[in-house]
Amino acid sequence: MQYTRKFQTMADAARAQVEEIAPEQVDELLAQGAIALDIRDKEEHDKDHIPGSMNVSRGKLEMVIEGKIPDLNTTILCYCNAYNRGSLSAASLQSMGYKNAKVIAGGLNAYRSQHKAE
Repeated sequence: MQYTRKFQTMADAARAQVEEIAPEQVDELLAQGAIALDIRDKEEHDKDHIPGSMNVSRGKLEMVIEGKIPDLNTTILCYCNAYNRGSLSAASLQSMGYKNAKVIAGGLNAYRSQHKAE
């Protein structure tokens, strides 16, 4: 998908302010209690997702997240297909007080590539 320059600038700024988690770290963090948060649309999630992930679309994230993840100290691993929506979501969660909101570097695409390499 071709993004506008303003959108990409905003997504790049969000990416610069959030911690990226390498795809090979995801399973270990999930085993330690982190939540994988798929912020793609439901149709995307239904096609493929990280096992056990929670799906909250980017468009509803800020409105519903407190009811789904009330603990601001929870480690949340946001992801989309690559970087943009995941980074925007993690930055937004941080601004809401979620101290451990992070983004999976490369998103679902990188996670799947890493698992194929094993």
